[in-house]
Amino acid sequence: MLPTNIQTDRQGRLRHFLTIDGLSRGLLTEILDIAAGFAGVAAQAVKKVPLCRGKIVTNLFFETSTRTRTTFELAAKRLSADVLNLNISTSSTVKGETLLDTLRNLEAMHVDMFVVRHSDSGAAHFIAQHAAPHISVINAGDGRHAHPTQAMLDMYTIRHHKGDFGRLRVAIVGDVLHSRVARSQIAALNTLGTAEVRVIGPRTLIPSDARELGVHVFHDLTEGIRDVDVIIMLRLQRERMRGAMLPSEQEYFQLFGLTEERLGAAKPDAIVMHPGPINRGVEMDSQVADGPRSVILQQVSFGIAVRMAVIAMTLGAQSGHPGDGLDG
Repeated sequence: MLPTNIQTDRQGRLRHFLTIDGLSRGLLTEILDIAAGFAGVAAQAVKKVPLCRGKIVTNLFFETSTRTRTTFELAAKRLSADVLNLNISTSSTVKGETLLDTLRNLEAMHVDMFVVRHSDSGAAHFIAQHAAPHISVINAGDGRHAHPTQAMLDMYTIRHHKGDFGRLRVAIVGDVLHSRVARSQIAALNTLGTAEVRVIGPRTLIPSDARELGVHVFHDLTEGIRDVDVIIMLRLQRERMRGAMLPSEQEYFQLFGLTEERLGAAKPDAIVMHPGPINRGVEMDSQVADGPRSVILQQVSFGIAVRMAVIAMTLGAQSGHPGDGLDG
């Protein structure tokens, strides 16, 4: 397991946000509570607050992800921070400059935060360990390891619709093996005291140590989602699969695709979630994706508020005072 103690300062405040592992229920709840305070900013005539004015947030994306990068950019700008988007495909790293060289050059520009997305597990931890002391690092997804802000926006969505985690059954369906989102979701759900967490999928796409993560494992979709309150569908990540892990996407949909008929096994008020992008006709059909129980687009909207909260909290810890004192 990657080290987690660098995430908080001596006062227990969030200094970096790299993984859910090792963080307390109180700290996760604080993120959700602060996000709730930011949720109304989008409805304002001027969609900005001055908390991070004068700060520079750098989006350091070694992997493409339009949705994640855009929501981080919007979150930082709504906090009145300046945003630097580094296009890695045209940067000096392609010309032979090392990652540490790139970090040192950015540090010389007096940036305050790196938002890092990388195909290698542990990349965000590496950057946090080698960055200058005044710089905060947020993990926007690293390999198959973690995607903590996605997990927290999912937790925010669940709490918004369902309230107390202690009475909920939550099912995570699909390619759990290759999903950094699923690992972060499981950690967050268990830390927040969820009554039961289930993972559902074919044997080839469920980690062999899944039960050690504190979940119940199912290989039948209907049985797995029976009487659950929340269903989180995952994308099939073909780009991370090696070998023939699935016969075909059509067969996968026949066995594990969510349809209105199969959704009937869940509770009548169950919500359907997906971190995106959706493969329609593979993970779920359009009737479910666009149906009344889908909260997928709300997840995207809530993601901005959650990322605002994480940015404000981490920059607040680096400044030596809480996030509500970041103005100026």
